[in-house]
Amino acid sequence: MLKKINILFVCHGNICRSSAAEYIMKDLVSKDGLSDYFHIESKGTSSEEEGNGMYPPMKRLLDSNGINSSFHRARQISYKDYDNFDLILGMDRYNINNLNRIFDDKQSKIKLLPKYAGLNEIDDPWYTRDFDKAYQEIELSCTKLLKEIKENYL
Repeated sequence: MLKKINILFVCHGNICRSSAAEYIMKDLVSKDGLSDYFHIESKGTSSEEEGNGMYPPMKRLLDSNGINSSFHRARQISYKDYDNFDLILGMDRYNINNLNRIFDDKQSKIKLLPKYAGLNEIDDPWYTRDFDKAYQEIELSCTKLLKEIKENYL
């Protein structure tokens, strides 16, 4: 059996984008019958939302697409996460800058998730209020990421 691919999605607070990416990616790998090959989590660079559930507008979008996120609780990234994950995926350049301040990325694990879909960033719907756009961009990015992983590693 292949080694599990450990993926960590990261945004600022872990209540919108990174948490949505976690559950969307889990849904995609499950539908492909690949759950045994992945360990997927999400965290935030900030502690301000720690312990809170998914932000309601994003949770409603996940629910409407048949993706359960009821058990989500926001968590903050820690130094040990670098050693525990193969990919650490930020949603925007602000997240990437924060991640590069936290970690010395000698193994090039830190990546920008939207780049997999040819996008520059996934805007924070907390500020834009465009949760539909964020959801669509996250889903597209996760779909493309999974395709690349399947082609190169599985």
